[in-house]
Amino acid sequence: MPRHSLRKRVEYAFALCVVALSVAWGFAFYAAIRVSEDRVLVNQLQRASEHYPDIGTSIRGYDDVGSLPEPLREWARTVPGEGVYEFVDEELHVAVIPAGNAQGRAFVVFDVAGIEAASSEDWWWLLLITGVVGLLGALGFGLGVLVMRRAVAPVVQLAEVVADIDLEHLSAGDHELIESGRFGTDEVGVLAGAIEKTLERIGAFVVRERDFTGSASHELRTPITVITGALELLEQNDLSAEDARAVDRIRRATLEMKSTIELFLCIAREADDGLYGEQFLVAPLVDRAIDQQRYLLNGKSVDVDVEALAATVVRGHPQAFLIAVTNLVRNAFEQTPGGQGPIKVLIREHELLVTNTLVTSAPVNGDDPSASDGNGLGLGIVQRLCERNGWAFSLHANETLVTARLSW
Repeated sequence: MPRHSLRKRVEYAFALCVVALSVAWGFAFYAAIRVSEDRVLVNQLQRASEHYPDIGTSIRGYDDVGSLPEPLREWARTVPGEGVYEFVDEELHVAVIPAGNAQGRAFVVFDVAGIEAASSEDWWWLLLITGVVGLLGALGFGLGVLVMRRAVAPVVQLAEVVADIDLEHLSAGDHELIESGRFGTDEVGVLAGAIEKTLERIGAFVVRERDFTGSASHELRTPITVITGALELLEQNDLSAEDARAVDRIRRATLEMKSTIELFLCIAREADDGLYGEQFLVAPLVDRAIDQQRYLLNGKSVDVDVEALAATVVRGHPQAFLIAVTNLVRNAFEQTPGGQGPIKVLIREHELLVTNTLVTSAPVNGDDPSASDGNGLGLGIVQRLCERNGWAFSLHANETLVTARLSW
């Protein structure tokens, strides 16, 4: 039997609640009317039995004002119009009707003394009715909650399944937890199927990414290692000055290529979350980055001042931090003109500042840290690494100085 759509189930649930509550209220009012009728008849019969055998009657007719009960005579002389009047204190109900007598009207008096409920009894009846109304309201509310819960149960079930999936650490088998087939073919089933297919595609992407980065890490680093070994063998030979400069250029290019490979692998590696909670010292990594890029200052006569105000510890990925700092240091070294300086590297408790003199012919885009500086990777890579590790990166530049700030 096909399941109705979610909209139809909600409509049916609402209609069922309304019908059930309406029927309950109808029976309650019908019972109240019947109880009231029985109560009036019982009171009339009880009053008549008390005066047996002179039963008399509670309803009497009067053609003359003078024959009316004493409390009604003054009122009747005011010539009231046709209609029904109630006298609460006297417990009388009076109907004024047209008649063919001299006065042109007659009076029908109903003595309700002993028939209407006393004030104390009215309060008990009011309390009973209030209790019945409250009970029916509670039953209606409970029925509504029960029916609506059953109507939206598939949505709640799907939400619980999705909530149990760790979206920060998706795996290839997470889509199997959805089991969209159990939700039918209605709106919830369509939504469950879409979520299942999306998670399946993401899981497959994670697997491909892990396989690619694993293979790329080996395949890209192997040629770099071979080139580095060949350079070491060349350096053991007697080289001319020109050949030594060529080997030095090859070594620098190899180091840059190695840094670039590590950078892209670090960004592409989605499943490497275990290293993002590691604690490490900042100063050793800053010194390492400066030493790796110091060759860029050859022939420039530029000093590098490193000042560490604290033994700062950072939480995150140490390789990512080294790559980010290396990028900042390289940009500072490349942009600083010869004889201008010094380049200042300041390590504080919660931030790292790299300040250098700006080459006037190659301005830095201080408003957009993600923009490329024309030297290859640009600072957008640093921005992405910082976002991945929960750090903050900013770049401020004026006409003469550039300050890169990395905070955590």
